[in-house]
Amino acid sequence: MTIGEVAAAADLPTKTVRYYADIGLVTPGGRSEAGYRLYGTDELARLVFVRRARSFGFSVDACRDLLGLYGDRARSSRDVKALALERLAEIDARMAELEALRAELARLATACQGDDRPDCPILETLAT
Repeated sequence: MTIGEVAAAADLPTKTVRYYADIGLVTPGGRSEAGYRLYGTDELARLVFVRRARSFGFSVDACRDLLGLYGDRARSSRDVKALALERLAEIDARMAELEALRAELARLATACQGDDRPDCPILETLAT
């Protein structure tokens, strides 16, 4: 498959497939006579794997680790679970940050009269 074909099959932009190839997450199976990258079903499977891992918010480095574990039949599921738990902790921390941000913005929106007067606690808070 050409890069465009494998990108479509993996539901990824061509630019992303090229980037993943450039950083070594996926290696093209070869090159055409014209020098274009060619991909097979193994590379497609890796691209789908990375797309799905990225949809869970795993970093590129974590995707690299997950791919390594996926390819290692002697792996311990403990290692895979550790990566998943690490990502869960990151999500929990981000959710706590977002909840605090939401509470503060809700407080400011409640404090703002929303009338014709120029004073606004939202703008005052943003300015300080």
